[in-house]
Amino acid sequence: MNDSLKDAASKLFKDSAELSSATNTSKEVNCYKCHTKLPWEAGERLLRHEECPQCKVSSHCCKMCIFYDTQAYNLCREPLAERIVEKETANFCSYFKLANGGANRGLDKNELMAKANSLFKD
Repeated sequence: MNDSLKDAASKLFKDSAELSSATNTSKEVNCYKCHTKLPWEAGERLLRHEECPQCKVSSHCCKMCIFYDTQAYNLCREPLAERIVEKETANFCSYFKLANGGANRGLDKNELMAKANSLFKD
């Protein structure tokens, strides 16, 4: 593998790691869908029926959890959690802790593939 290709690949993975590790240090929480400020603080446990007052989506869902990660197996960093298929609906996960749903959780699969494919274009 030539040096320029190695440099490009390492930059891609470095950018991805930086985006994945980006966290919101404030306790403010925003809805993952409409980005409205929610009345709870990060790290709180919510009841299953809690929802965003603006768009009415469930706030006790995978996309609002601190363990949700688009680059992790089953999109969850908690190894003991049961697999949940519907990431945007309310669930009974006992490991759920509220996170900022509006925060960047890393690149999704399509974005990663697009960046990887751009490395090999002439």
